[in-house]
Amino acid sequence: MRLTSTLTASLFAASLVLATPAAAKDLQNETEINNGLLAVGIADEIRNRCDSISARTFTALGFLIGLKRDARNKGYSNDEINRYTKSKTEKAKMRKRGQAYLAQNGASTNDAASMCRLGRAEINKRSQIGVLLRAR
Repeated sequence: MRLTSTLTASLFAASLVLATPAAAKDLQNETEINNGLLAVGIADEIRNRCDSISARTFTALGFLIGLKRDARNKGYSNDEINRYTKSKTEKAKMRKRGQAYLAQNGASTNDAASMCRLGRAEINKRSQIGVLLRAR
């Protein structure tokens, strides 16, 4: 399951460069940032699987820029952020978290109707995932 689209990944990582592995490891402990990245990934997966839901692209871009700003304010360099967001290991962990979230909420990437139900529920709750989506 791909939790971030090329567009989303590009928007977040576009201005970043490589970093040292040791520094990037600390970023995995930043719960708020990781939860934000997870929300973006899940929202992206929902909009890709459900024809009646689309992305709030500018909202998502602003949110991703905010996550980057938060990481920079916590002392992480662009290099460290880039290393972390491009890490295959971290992407695999995020994919696993995303799959668990979908399963806990009765959704599957193989079932568009379940993804639409989850998307509408997230929009109605006005969760972080929901604010990144728009019902058509």
